[in-house]
Formats: sequence, structure tokens, C-alpha cells
Amino acid sequence: MNELIILLRETLQTDVFTLFNHTFKLGELLLVPLALVVGWWLIDKLAHLATYRLRKTGASADAVHLFKRIFYIFAFAVLIFTLLEVLSVPLTAFAFLSGAIAIGVGFGAQNIINNFISGWILMWERPIRIGDFLEVDDARGTVEAINTRSTRIRRVDGVHMLIPNSKLLENTVINWTLIDTLTRTSVRVGVAYGSSTRDVARLIEEAAVQQTDVLSEPKPVVIFDDFGDNALVFEVYFWVNATIERNLRVIRSQLRFDIDEKFNQAGIVIAFPQRDVHLDGTLTLQRRQPGVSS
Repeated sequence: MNELIILLRETLQTDVFTLFNHTFKLGELLLVPLALVVGWWLIDKLAHLATYRLRKTGASADAVHLFKRIFYIFAFAVLIFTLLEVLSVPLTAFAFLSGAIAIGVGFGAQNIINNFISGWILMWERPIRIGDFLEVDDARGTVEAINTRSTRIRRVDGVHMLIPNSKLLENTVINWTLIDTLTRTSVRVGVAYGSSTRDVARLIEEAAVQQTDVLSEPKPVVIFDDFGDNALVFEVYFWVNATIERNLRVIRSQLRFDIDEKFNQAGIVIAFPQRDVHLDGTLTLQRRQPGVSS
């Protein structure tokens, strides 16, 4: 048994290769993957424990996400430096290698670095947070994750969309929920000419005030917008607490139902497109009997 232990010890002390004036032994090379696996497992457990405690304290999702990213990077850097110290490898040995990597990255991965830095800016300054409702170009959706390269958004139609982080910083982005969920929206309706405009405005305002989702302050405002080609056009502006586009559509739909019901009870006709045709001269109409040819 002692001979086996001595043989194993001598095997682990076997020189494998020399790099940067340091001779690496077999035992050291076997220690590296084992230490990485154990270290990464320990870091992952500590990260989950810390984020669990943060969620218990009521921290926001994006704050927890930022802490987790910083913790992983810091802990992994400590693990790498510790391994280099155990292996007695000086950090100056990597000066040339790191310089070459920096040059290669600078020329070949500009977009990746740009998106990476943009991702950290988004997580640190928090102009966009997890759960915010965004409008980017023609797409609208809720932020689900802010990663180092891209941000994942779930559109209102359920489709997931990945947007590069740099695009969110360099282009115009509408954040509907940056400060609060207050949103102003409106509903337009046209009534037939001859309708009492005062009664129309009163009924529209009553329908808006009766909506439970419509805020009483600021109160709804009804505007007599225009004398249209086929209708007297009214528009009601009101404020709601809405987090996603679907909520606004549902609220506007319910208001239209109530306006239509009140108009029917009051005998007010919602206008529809129509045209008056004027003819100059005499128009003669002839009625042809069935079976009689001209």
C-alpha cells in the first residue's frame, strides 16, 4: 500500500511541460479542471442563495439580475487568480497574450463589444428594466431579460424578439412604464348631421366616467373635433393605468360598447360613409317587362 502511495505521488510530481519559465507537473494539471468544476458549482450555489435572499427583501427583478451578473464575474475572476497563484504562474506572463487578444477583439468583434458594454449600461443605469413595456420601431412588447449581448422582448402577439443592446441605446425607444403606468388614450366617434352636439358630448363623457378603468383625475375630456364629410366627429381623451397594449385595446373596446348603447337609447345615429349624387338635365327611368326584348 505504501509503495502504491509513493508511486502515485511520484507520478503526480512528473514534469509535463515548461511554459513562462514554470514547469507544470501532472498533479497541477489534474487539479485545474477539478478546481474549476468545484469552484463553479460553489459560485453557482452562492449566487442562487444570494439572489433568493434579495428577492425576499423585495428587490426588483432587474436589480437582482444586475447583482447576479456582477457576482458571477467577480467570483470567477477570483477563482482564476487563485488557480494561477496555486500554480505559481505570474500574471505578467499573460501580458503579451492579453495584448494580442485585445487587438484581435478590437478589430474583429467591435459589434460584440459594443453590445456587451451597452448591456452593462442598461443594467446599471436602468433606463429599461425587466417588466417594462417598450415600443421599438413598429414592435411593442414586454422586457423579459437583459443579457450581455441582447435584450429579449415578448411582443404583444406572443412572439419573442431579440434586440441588440446597442440599438436600445443608440435609437429612440418608447418606454411606456419607465416612471409609472399612466397612459393617455382616446376614442373617436362620428355622429350623423342634425344630432344635438351638446347631448352627444354629454353621453360620451358619461360613458367614459362610468368605466372603472378610466381615471377620474385627470378627468376625461370630450372634444368636438371636426365637421367631417359624412359625420360630426367627436373624440374623448382619458387616462388609464395600463401595462400592456392589450389592456388599452380592451378598455377602448368597452368604452365603444357603452357609447353605442347610450346613443341607441338617445336615438343618436352613428354616421356611416354616404354620398349625394346631383344630376344636371333630365333623367328618364324605364321599367322593362320580363320576357320583353328591347
